[in-house]
Amino acid sequence: MPVGTITRGTTNTNRLRRIDRWIGHLHVLRHVTDPLVVDLGYGASAVTSLELHHRLAKKRPDVQVLGLEIDPARVRGANEQLAEVREGTTGFAAHAHVSFAVGGFEVPLPKGRTAAIIRAQNVLRQYDESEVVPAWKMLVTRLQPKGVLIDGTCDEIGRIHAWVDVALGGPTRFSISLRLDELEWPSIVAERLPKILIHRNVPGERVYELLRDLDRNWQHQAPLGAYGPKQRWVATVAALKAQGWPVQGGPARWKLGELTLPWASVEPIGFRWE
Repeated sequence: MPVGTITRGTTNTNRLRRIDRWIGHLHVLRHVTDPLVVDLGYGASAVTSLELHHRLAKKRPDVQVLGLEIDPARVRGANEQLAEVREGTTGFAAHAHVSFAVGGFEVPLPKGRTAAIIRAQNVLRQYDESEVVPAWKMLVTRLQPKGVLIDGTCDEIGRIHAWVDVALGGPTRFSISLRLDELEWPSIVAERLPKILIHRNVPGERVYELLRDLDRNWQHQAPLGAYGPKQRWVATVAALKAQGWPVQGGPARWKLGELTLPWASVEPIGFRWE
């Protein structure tokens, strides 16, 4: 039986473009022998799974995407959409390596296969915080040795995004990605933090300190807004790094509105993997 509960299923075209862009640059996608990507809890429409394949195929043409949903009705609907794709009447490749099946956190895969990447988007947000680590632990058992689980949350149109990279040994990185145009405060991401962090945005917690410092630097770099929000954001992230935050990547990724740090930088008080 599928493990988990049915989510609200809300989705929109291009909603997950930011996290798809992140997945597309992961080392495991480019170098793994079996490029199987699981879209866990894709929702009421097949569109995000189809978009995921469309974007990743540009990096890895032989990528395969398997969309999993607990609700059999959603799987039937997705297969109906896929039939239209196969007929060549949509904007997606008619022979895209995409399929759909019933499944949950147990991630049922055929013939003993394991996934290079599992994307669990806006899924765990609907669970209790105490259920997150057990779900992570179950999911990573379905990964290849260097595979990655991405547990992410975003707003309805994909302008505000945050996620955690989780490997076999536990969480490794925390990232946010924001649409910079008309951004007032970076801390707007607080309302879209992954479930493991969303209740930890309080004094004394690391994620609270991160968002506080991010807002301060964004404010200090306001004069650079005259040159565009990208320049202001790059300067904001650079200042954050200069203050001692172990920011990863460089300006090429920062210009995308991204910020990535090691998991330890935001790990909640009392968090335990073992």
